[in-house]
Amino acid sequence: MAVASASIVEPTSPVSEIVSLRDVGKSYGNVHALRGVSLVVRQGEVTCVLGDNGAGKSTLIKILAGLHAHTEGEVVINGEPVTFSSPREALARGIATVYQDLALVPLMSVWRNFFMGLELRKGPFRMLDVAKMKAVVSEELLKMGIDIPDLDRPVGGLSGGQRQCIAIARAVYFGAKVLILDEPTAALGVKQSGVVLKYVARARDAGLGVVFITHNPHHAYLVGNHFVILNRGRVSLDGSRSEISLDRLTNEMAGGAELEALGHELGASVKQMEAGTELHAR
Repeated sequence: MAVASASIVEPTSPVSEIVSLRDVGKSYGNVHALRGVSLVVRQGEVTCVLGDNGAGKSTLIKILAGLHAHTEGEVVINGEPVTFSSPREALARGIATVYQDLALVPLMSVWRNFFMGLELRKGPFRMLDVAKMKAVVSEELLKMGIDIPDLDRPVGGLSGGQRQCIAIARAVYFGAKVLILDEPTAALGVKQSGVVLKYVARARDAGLGVVFITHNPHHAYLVGNHFVILNRGRVSLDGSRSEISLDRLTNEMAGGAELEALGHELGASVKQMEAGTELHAR
């Protein structure tokens, strides 16, 4: 693969748990979107959540982000059981979510997007402190390893990787302790995906707990410390990097036992077809 691996530092001492999900479930009437999901997010680690469409990843994000309340189990933040009733409550607890659409306005400038809704003001007339905001944005982006000389440039003119960086840097600046990234590399090419993965590693190394939602086991394995695979709302694999190889992660993501059973079934069908062809030849 063309993307270089970000260095993974396995913790030598216990790291604090920021978020813990214990047998969490979510039902919509008679439909069970999640059942018995347990997950731990630790400081300075990347927890990768993988799964196919319909596996329950979106529901999990919504519970952590405060959009939906869980109906079973416990969500524990810094040792305290909580039930979020709004995204604002989740943000107040230090949980920030960066969605695929990034919540950026393409025609607005970089610095306006960074401070959107939380602008710095000065003086008795509460005028925008543009100089201060630009200085902050430049500093925070440089911490993430990106230099944008013209902060008045519309965000729509930046690359996908740069836009992801702005969204991540914004979340970190406004006090995120846990960063949830919803498929950040899904619509990007190999080069831009590599850029985003470097930003994920920087957030991890800055001490944040990162939840990396993805379909791609290769991207997950480049930065992940812990891996959870969801299948039809349940956890089908849960293990640390030292316990799981990339081959196993890829196999489980591809279907594992189900794929193997399908292979046997297709193999039997092929043999039947070959046997029928031989009979006709005779």
